Amino acid sequence: MKNVLKIIIILGIFSMPLFSNAQKAIKLGHINSNDLLKIMPGRDSAQTALEKHAKDLEATLKGMQSELETRYQDFTASQAQMSELIKQTKTKELQDMQARIEDFRDNAQKDYQDREKKLLTPIIDKAKKAIEEVAAENKYSYIFDSGVGSLLYQDASDDILPLVKKKLGLK
Repeated sequence: MKNVLKIIIILGIFSMPLFSNAQKAIKLGHINSNDLLKIMPGRDSAQTALEKHAKDLEATLKGMQSELETRYQDFTASQAQMSELIKQTKTKELQDMQARIEDFRDNAQKDYQDREKKLLTPIIDKAKKAIEEVAAENKYSYIFDSGVGSLLYQDASDDILPLVKKKLGLK
């Protein structure tokens, strides 16, 4: 009996917020953030800078790999005439060079991600601020982002992309 009473009290406590919110109308909206980011000012120049940076990193990596391949071919072609000490030294040099290439590859990936974050964060923050302002001004309870696949069902919600574009002065 005590357990039943406890369950009823707990259910009553947890259902109180549901009933108090039932009187407030919930207004839903959605936006495709990918579409918004495509038209944000500064996005094209950021993308161009990222592509150039990626090409520079890739060119450096290819140069390093080419040098390694050349040294390896030279080593294999002349190793029969080398003393054991020279073979060991050359082998160690090739292994060190391979390790440097791997380190560069890892650091290049991190560097690219850091650059991407540095260039895109201000654009994303500006879009997010505009979305928050539009939601507050138009009294939306929730805004779903349909651009990232987080929306499985959409019914009776407003697409706020036109309002955010207007807020940002975009066409």
